[in-house]
Amino acid sequence: MSTPNAQPKTTSAFIAQAAIAFGVSFFGAGVGVFYLPLDAWQRGFLGMSLLFLVTSAFTLAKVIRDRHESEHLHSRIDQARMEKLMAEHDPFKTI
Repeated sequence: MSTPNAQPKTTSAFIAQAAIAFGVSFFGAGVGVFYLPLDAWQRGFLGMSLLFLVTSAFTLAKVIRDRHESEHLHSRIDQARMEKLMAEHDPFKTI
């Protein structure tokens, strides 16, 4: 008995909502850093920290996704091997 490949599909509305949320939050943080009563070097430090935070968040998301996909692939390979062994097994065959 094989299970159907039920990959969850991401809707375009969810992608749009995530992109809009990212844009609004990044823009808001950038405006907040720009309008803080700080010196230019302090503002630059906060801006660089904001950019580093965004890039590291993307990297973390990619690492988590890649790990999940590799675990899913390994489990599918193991399941296919087990199904092949079970299909080839003959309990009445003498050794």
